[in-house]
Amino acid sequence: MAEPWLRGTLTEVDALRRQVLHALELAAEDVERWCAPLPDDEVEARPLGLPSVGFQLRHIARSLDRLLTYAEGQQLSERQMRALRSEMKDGAGREATFMEFAKAMEVSVDRVLAIQPGSYEEVRGVGRKQLQSTVGGLLVHCAEHTQRHVGQAVTTAKVVMATREAR
Repeated sequence: MAEPWLRGTLTEVDALRRQVLHALELAAEDVERWCAPLPDDEVEARPLGLPSVGFQLRHIARSLDRLLTYAEGQQLSERQMRALRSEMKDGAGREATFMEFAKAMEVSVDRVLAIQPGSYEEVRGVGRKQLQSTVGGLLVHCAEHTQRHVGQAVTTAKVVMATREAR
C-alpha cells in the first residue's frame, strides 16, 4: 500500500497540516507493523545500549503534547514536566505504553486540525528560554520529530528481534 501522503487523502485540509497528519498516520502504521509484535519483555529491552521501543513511544506521545502546547501559545504544565522527566523509565507495561502512544496520535490529529492556517507565521516561544519558532515551524517539527523517533523505535525493534532469533 502507498504511504499516506500518496493516497490522495485529507484533500480538504491545507497542505501543511495535511503533511503533518500524513506523517502521524505513517508513524502509527510503522509502529503497528514493526513494534506491536514485540512481547512485554522486549518493549523495554535496550540492545546495544539503544533507547527502548517503550521509551521512543513515550517520547513521541509526550513530545507531541509539548510541541502542540507551544503551537497553541501555551506553556508547559507541571504534569507535562513530570511526564518529560519520566520518559526513560519503564512504563506501566507494554499495553499501557502502546495505549499512550495511540491516544497521543489521536489527540494530536484533533489538535493539528484545530490550528488555523492563518496562524502559521505567528511567533511562539519554546522551552524555558523561550527560543523563537512559529506555529508552522512547530507543526513541521511535530512531523519530523515523530518520524525520527519512529525510525529509532523500528531500528531498536529490529535489533531486538534479530537478537532473539540469534539465541
